[in-house]
Amino acid sequence: MPSLCRIKASGLKLQLCTNETQATREDFVRKLRGLGFDISVSEVTAPAPAACHLLRERGLRPHLLVHHDLVPEFAEIDKTNPNCVVLGDAAENFTYANLNEAFRLLIGMEKPVLISLGKGRYYKETDGLKLDVGAYMKALEYACDVQAEVVGKPAKSFFESALAELGVPPEQAIMIGDDIVSDVGGAQKCGMRALQVRTGKYR
Repeated sequence: MPSLCRIKASGLKLQLCTNETQATREDFVRKLRGLGFDISVSEVTAPAPAACHLLRERGLRPHLLVHHDLVPEFAEIDKTNPNCVVLGDAAENFTYANLNEAFRLLIGMEKPVLISLGKGRYYKETDGLKLDVGAYMKALEYACDVQAEVVGKPAKSFFESALAELGVPPEQAIMIGDDIVSDVGGAQKCGMRALQVRTGKYR
């Protein structure tokens, strides 16, 4: 928290880039503010709003396999007669039945479209490491012989979206994160500098 305060006090622009897909941006910010962080919704770049933009742009109607707390992000998206699958960190919703339903929808499409809100392998919570959405994304890719479109980190478009919100070019930004692939690698591919911190999921 002191570091965040110093960044803001210095006048530098700040954007939190998160692959959080178990809560809406509003709930995510509410949780951070409850912990004492002075953060607004406009200072958070997250996968779900990026996915909604993509869905509208391409006229896609998703079958959602996401955490139930994330569903409100897709409230204004047409979900009738799905022509794609959107995959997020569904946690306990990652049951065999739910994965098999997503598989059946994809395999039955002439041109299957799988959109993943990230491709992380695992993440860390207070009770230990947990499988992330990437593991389930790979399973559906293999079963359906399809390549997922990733809209969260480390996708280049995700970082470009954050830079656009900041209003700065990539060479004037630095990404700080604990994931060497999603945070550091993704930012570097976008032309940004990056710094890995030895906290969180760092191993």
